Amino acid sequence: MPPSESSTSTPVSPQGCVVGLGLRPGTSSERILAALREVLGDRPIAYLATIDRRAEELGVRGAAARLGVSVRSFTAAELAQVDVPNPSARIAAALGTASVAEAAALLAVDGPLVIPKRTVDGIVIAAALAPKLPLA
Repeated sequence: MPPSESSTSTPVSPQGCVVGLGLRPGTSSERILAALREVLGDRPIAYLATIDRRAEELGVRGAAARLGVSVRSFTAAELAQVDVPNPSARIAAALGTASVAEAAALLAVDGPLVIPKRTVDGIVIAAALAPKLPLA
């Protein structure tokens, strides 16, 4: 449960998650959205984050568009610099980083990992808590 907030005169957006995605090439937006629903339920999503070689794929872009969020991408070298709770030697050998989903979520936002990696239908999902942002 989040700590109680102090009162403020500036309205803020709901706190959402930055969702890190690890997936195979050609994964459909429908599969991504179904996996996100299973892992996150109705929790708001601030944006998606993944490795650069997946960020431009139609499935990722389509899922982001349907959610109304953007996609942040990182190189394998950037992701490899992030300490994660669940590194994978298999992913490290294949991609040059021991984590995509957890590392992308943590690298994208300076917030805690609230959902460690979970795999649903071959899609790896992890989420970090995004800060509340002032509404414009």
